[in-house]
Amino acid sequence: MKRVRYPAEFKAEAVKQVTERGHGVVDVAKRLGMSDKSLYLWVRLAKEQSSAGGVETSQLKAEVSRLKAELKRANEERDIPKKGRNVLCQAVRVKYAFMAEHKGQFRLSSMCRVLRVQRSGYYAWKANPKSKRALADDVLLASIRQFFDDSHGIYGSPRILRDLREEGVTCGQKRVARLMRQAQLRSVRGYKRPRYRVGLPATAAPNRLQREFTVTLPNQVWVTDITYIRTHEGWLYLTAVIDLYSRMVVGWSMNSSMATELVLDALTMAVWRRRPTGPVMIHSDQGSQFGSDDFARWCKDNQLVPSMSRRGNCWDNAVAESFFSSLKNERIKRQIYATRQDAKSDVFDYIEGFYNRIRRHSHLDQLSPLAFEQLRNGS
Repeated sequence: MKRVRYPAEFKAEAVKQVTERGHGVVDVAKRLGMSDKSLYLWVRLAKEQSSAGGVETSQLKAEVSRLKAELKRANEERDIPKKGRNVLCQAVRVKYAFMAEHKGQFRLSSMCRVLRVQRSGYYAWKANPKSKRALADDVLLASIRQFFDDSHGIYGSPRILRDLREEGVTCGQKRVARLMRQAQLRSVRGYKRPRYRVGLPATAAPNRLQREFTVTLPNQVWVTDITYIRTHEGWLYLTAVIDLYSRMVVGWSMNSSMATELVLDALTMAVWRRRPTGPVMIHSDQGSQFGSDDFARWCKDNQLVPSMSRRGNCWDNAVAESFFSSLKNERIKRQIYATRQDAKSDVFDYIEGFYNRIRRHSHLDQLSPLAFEQLRNGS
């Protein structure tokens, strides 16, 4: 079996998913498609290298626990009216239904206190039978919620339907759409389409791609671009390299400056992970980083053939633009990052833990990039 090697940056971000973001080692390893033993080793080495001095006293821990409990109660009493503002003045059975729907999110005692109902009345309501259709809808809605949460609140009814059918659930799209509408599960919609502009051809490299975004083999055509992410510390710049064969992000790099090294680091990761055996077309826009001498020499040394979009024409690099649009719609614009490191960790989780391995693509017949490549390779 071929041994998989991981870049140091990949290891560091994977460890932070466990130590800083609170995910379990097995869950992170499963989402990243790696061995949990390797991740356990990385976490242990990281803890040994950054052993923190000082131990909290038991009194301080007790105070912190008490404050956390008070904060949790205050947050629940604040969030319950937000979630249930439409049921505050409704009949008690409607309130009970709301409580049953949100019992995994809020404590029952808190909901009874805020909604001014009795716990005994809630349990009596739960004992009342429902119709078979209502019970079936409840079961189906639980699966819909699970798939919706797994997509980070991104999927609409068509993709949720594909998830359900893969699990052997038989239902129609209209039923899924109805239940999602009743449960207020809304998919993420894109930005307004930019106006089309005609630009001049590039002088550093011709447009070899010519909008032929469908290729039949991996490592034939890669596309790349740069985007920026706002944080309270300033901008964080992201370069992504995408294989047009499967739409997989094969290389990425993030930094606080938009120098040429940002692009070269992403390409280095792509070459290191994919190991192409022949020349690869690398398509980009006419940014200064892609027109530099360092970029041209690096491409020549690594068998990459540059291709550039026309000036000011985003449609010539539509796949890269579409990826950044999905990233910002589905993850970035729903977050407020205090530091660049927070943004970096979240983008890493989106690319490596969700986009490449889980997120369905309409271009790939609603398969993820990893599932598409595995299906084509017969693995």
